[in-house]
Amino acid sequence: MRILSKALSTIFHPMMIPTIGLFLIFNLGGHFAYLPIELKRNVYLIIFLSTCILPLSLIPLFILLGLVKTVYMRERKERILPTFFTIIFFFLGYFFLSRISIMPSFIEHFMLATIVVIIIALGITFFWKISMHMLGIGGLTGAILALSIRFGVDSWLALPILILLGGMLGSSRLYLNAHTPSQVHAGYLLGLTTVFAGSMLFQ
Repeated sequence: MRILSKALSTIFHPMMIPTIGLFLIFNLGGHFAYLPIELKRNVYLIIFLSTCILPLSLIPLFILLGLVKTVYMRERKERILPTFFTIIFFFLGYFFLSRISIMPSFIEHFMLATIVVIIIALGITFFWKISMHMLGIGGLTGAILALSIRFGVDSWLALPILILLGGMLGSSRLYLNAHTPSQVHAGYLLGLTTVFAGSMLFQ
């Protein structure tokens, strides 16, 4: 059970969620599936670099400087500085995406909504430890729900799987004693509602 919990926490790490979300957007159908291959490749590269590689690349430096103890950042205060730099890198990714002339607006909105939820999470982290893993999977679920409603994309299979994964990931975080039930529930609901609302309302 511990191995499974760690595996789920690694595969669905918050920094991997935007790339997973992008994969789903491109492959669930609708007009996104027919975008040029070169465009998809460039978007994947921007998203993966700005939301995964760059934020994670700073963790060894933070450990070396003594700002965080381990890669797991179990203490609330340890998460503040990495989250701040994560926001900067996400903004950098959003900037480059917005400069692509034929970029679908929904992808921009998904990225912008993700930035908003991380900013909210940073504010919360000054006072309370919220689950970033659950923010991620909740936000991904909200984005796919918005995609289905706005564009009529068939997500009858994807949404139940994401909800199931959310439950499994939340259980994993609890099993590993990484969070309390309230931190898990709050993270999921904040990610779900914020990204869903952002993806629906941003024009």
